[in-house]
Amino acid sequence: NICREQAEQVAKCIINTVSEPFLLENLELYTTPSIGLSMYPDDGDNKEKLIKNAEAAMYLAKEYGRNNYQFYTKELELAKIQKLRLETELRKALDNAQLMLYYQPKINIKTDEIIGMEALIRWNHPELGIVPPNQFIPLAEETGLIVSIGEWVIRTACRQTKILQNEGHKNLSVAVNISLRQFMQNNLHEVIQSILEETGLSPKYLELEITESMALDVDYTIRALNRIKSLGVSISIDDFGTGYSSLSYLSQLPIDRLKIDQSFVRNLNSRNQAIIKTIIDMAYNMNIEVIAEGVETAEHVKFLREHKCTEAQGYYFSKPLPTYEFDKFLLHRIESV
Repeated sequence: NICREQAEQVAKCIINTVSEPFLLENLELYTTPSIGLSMYPDDGDNKEKLIKNAEAAMYLAKEYGRNNYQFYTKELELAKIQKLRLETELRKALDNAQLMLYYQPKINIKTDEIIGMEALIRWNHPELGIVPPNQFIPLAEETGLIVSIGEWVIRTACRQTKILQNEGHKNLSVAVNISLRQFMQNNLHEVIQSILEETGLSPKYLELEITESMALDVDYTIRALNRIKSLGVSISIDDFGTGYSSLSYLSQLPIDRLKIDQSFVRNLNSRNQAIIKTIIDMAYNMNIEVIAEGVETAEHVKFLREHKCTEAQGYYFSKPLPTYEFDKFLLHRIESV
């Protein structure tokens, strides 16, 4: 005999209480509760169904950043069904050749030359059309499909880059994003080595991008990156400035390039300008290359040039393009330069 408003007040009280900091061996710790609620009889007429639906609502609360509560809704059930459907279809996507790579060029803004490209996956769904990665990569991570998908991305990117090199773009390199699950695979070194041998792409033209959060286990990260680096490939940290980097471990990692996160570039207020300048200065002092993402205006390019950032990518130069369009872009760019 409790109404929705009363349940809401109970949830708020629990969150406020549990969120209070507490001491454990002289350390101040915090917890971030996620609460799911289901109401009898609207959301179920027995405890099993009510608990199941409350659990679904709890996972939604986790997706919304934790430290909140969510009520079960019929829409949530539909979303759950859609997620299961998407997972089933994603498992078939590789076998049915529905995955494809788009490429976004990386530009030397001093010479205006193309110095490389970043491979970005898309899902060409037979009914939904082009599905962007933020709608299926988290699902691939959750289910473990990201390992086989990630291997396909590396192989396809290396093969297509080699084809473009054979067509005359001899020094073109490609950057590929590595997921956390991929990075934790013990055989990643062997997989990359096998792909390079299979496709004939020289290791110096392959760059692997990891995120700052993947480097939290410093000892493992250093060992894994040194093994991969021994192949001759390059390593970059993607979305730099948004994670948990510290100079102490950054100096230990075999990093070739830092990618300034696009959020700093797109909003060039005084604080973000200071962050960008600091990253550029730090990178050059550590003999690390730096590239800016999210470059969309001439103002962005001007600022980066003035502060000695020579590499950039973003919609100012080109949106991500499928292979056949990227080939045309390369030819047009060479003619214009």
